[in-house]
Amino acid sequence: MDSAELERKLEANHAASFAWALSNTGGDRQEAEVVLQEVYLRVLEGRARFGGRSSFKTWLFGVIRKTALGRARRRRVRSALLLRWGRQELGAPPAAGADARLHRRQDSERLRRALASLSPRQREVLELVFFHDLTVREAARAMGVSIGTASLHYDRGKRRLRRMTQEGAA
Repeated sequence: MDSAELERKLEANHAASFAWALSNTGGDRQEAEVVLQEVYLRVLEGRARFGGRSSFKTWLFGVIRKTALGRARRRRVRSALLLRWGRQELGAPPAAGADARLHRRQDSERLRRALASLSPRQREVLELVFFHDLTVREAARAMGVSIGTASLHYDRGKRRLRRMTQEGAA
């Protein structure tokens, strides 16, 4: 795939990619932007190459996930080292969107709480399938797990969400 085609595919998937980066950074908009910029550079410079074994979107989501995890891991190590040496780590800025969350409807809030209570893998596979239009097989590839593992987390997560949202509505 030439660079012009890569750029077109990245542009076509930008909105979904940003949403996925946001999800992988705990809603931190600034970090999601940095992750996405790093991913785009990796792709355009050829450090991350699409092999065609899955859809471009699935592959791209995998690169985003791995990049976000790597950045978070490096951040934790840096923080631990700073604390070890007796320095104080600067506090993170308040989470963006607090005002927007106050105006969400009751159903949206209940669903958000239910999603947050899921295990990380259940939440991740459900987000990929429901919000990013991937199949469970594609989600498994993006997450770097087997299709059986992704299917198990998908089924358990759906059952738990259904149960929690029905209980909250009663």
